[in-house]
Amino acid sequence: MSQPFKNKRVLITGGTGSLGKTLTKKLLAGDYGLPSKVIVFSRDEAKQHNMRVAYSTVKNPTDEIIFDNFRRFLEFRIGDIRNYASVCSAIRQADIIINAAALKQVPSCEYFPVEAALTNIDGPANIVRAIEENDFPVECVVGVSTDKACLPVNAMGITKALQERIFIAGNITTPRTRFICVRYGNVLASRGSVIPLFHEQIQNGGPLTITTEDMTRFLLPLSHAVATIAAALENAGPGEIYVPKIPSARITDLAKVLIGGREVKIKVIGIRPGEKIHELMISPDEGVRAFDRGDFYAIAPMLPELREAEISSPLGRPYSSNDKTMTLAEIEDLLRLHKLMPGDARVDDGEFLA
Repeated sequence: MSQPFKNKRVLITGGTGSLGKTLTKKLLAGDYGLPSKVIVFSRDEAKQHNMRVAYSTVKNPTDEIIFDNFRRFLEFRIGDIRNYASVCSAIRQADIIINAAALKQVPSCEYFPVEAALTNIDGPANIVRAIEENDFPVECVVGVSTDKACLPVNAMGITKALQERIFIAGNITTPRTRFICVRYGNVLASRGSVIPLFHEQIQNGGPLTITTEDMTRFLLPLSHAVATIAAALENAGPGEIYVPKIPSARITDLAKVLIGGREVKIKVIGIRPGEKIHELMISPDEGVRAFDRGDFYAIAPMLPELREAEISSPLGRPYSSNDKTMTLAEIEDLLRLHKLMPGDARVDDGEFLA
């Protein structure tokens, strides 16, 4: 297994979210090389405290344990990616930055697009600006993106698409730092996603609500999300976007598998504001500059200055969750593998973990 994090100082913005927590756990376990330091950066003091206590060895932890925070291998920093000074303070000694801070709920971003822009656009811009203006010795920045950034039709997707462009352009203005991105579909059982909702609805006797019977989604375990970051760190060239090859399913089929033999109904409630029927991870235009890298696709940057060579065998087509969907048996096998069937799902701090 590659070790791109070995002896590196790693900063995770949005580190108390589902991905941030899983990434922290994997880093502390040394799965991709043991870092010299892991910094969890977020604005939620309650989640930071809970996470700090979970990693603490004392029996009756109090707020006082924060005082030796900076002497610890795992460091917690309160701050907001929207705030430039806060960002500068956090990243000044980082070797690797994983930008997982985001407003990611599609309807919320539709109703509050300015808030989405402040976090998803201004935040990444603050990272690039901080490195450029202060000559910070950051080796690599990984922007965590989403399928919704591909041909965006909603505010969340538009802001994440601009995050990708901001980081890609950062390779031109700040060439000593490598800026890359990873683009995910639906992460299995992450906070606010459909599987925790279906579990709750089943426990309450139903109905399970789906927006349309045709809807499909990629199903990406959080552990695979971390693996994609590690692979991109190891292999991605400046400005490349890494996309994992992952299975997809009809949401109706997912609901049926979770219901099993229970007397629970499915109710179609209509598409939510800004929602897509199918997830698109590589657009037709991107397909001509996307290529195969084993378990991943890599999308070459649009900027010609960043392309190392012409792509000899491009994918040449879009990559959609509707290309090939899993059978009911395959969905059940996937859910059982990650302990996400009703009755065996694991919950931590109110969040499902894959």
